[in-house]
Amino acid sequence: MKARVLFATITGNNEDVADIIVDEFEKAGVDTTKEDIIDIDAMDINPAETDILVVVAYTFDKGTLADEALDFYDDMQDVNWTGLIYGVAGSGDVFYGQDYGMAVDLLEQHFDAFTGATRGAAGVKVNLSPDAEATSALRAFAQQLLVAAQTN
Repeated sequence: MKARVLFATITGNNEDVADIIVDEFEKAGVDTTKEDIIDIDAMDINPAETDILVVVAYTFDKGTLADEALDFYDDMQDVNWTGLIYGVAGSGDVFYGQDYGMAVDLLEQHFDAFTGATRGAAGVKVNLSPDAEATSALRAFAQQLLVAAQTN
């Protein structure tokens, strides 16, 4: 099984989120690649070569998606990822109230509307950096993605 974990970060929090997911996949024997989303062209992701795709993006000003993820997000409208299992996680700050973690919601909506990929787990929103509770949630998230990929 192969997984790709794409992340966008300014503070390093989302790379920490990605590392927890990658660690869980690797413990299960999954060949996993962690990549900065700004370096990835959505059109180059092939479901025949990737079983699980995870996007980890932070929420920016007023609930918007990270600038580094915008090209990827836009290109998702033109892909066919049927057969791919996906999951979304990301950091935000509860200080921003209703805008907290909106990047996770935006990405899940885009995946569902355009890509043909199957959601393998509900998105995980992390307040700032992963604490013990968030780490546990991220590990469970990764396990759910693994189960979904194994039954796909």
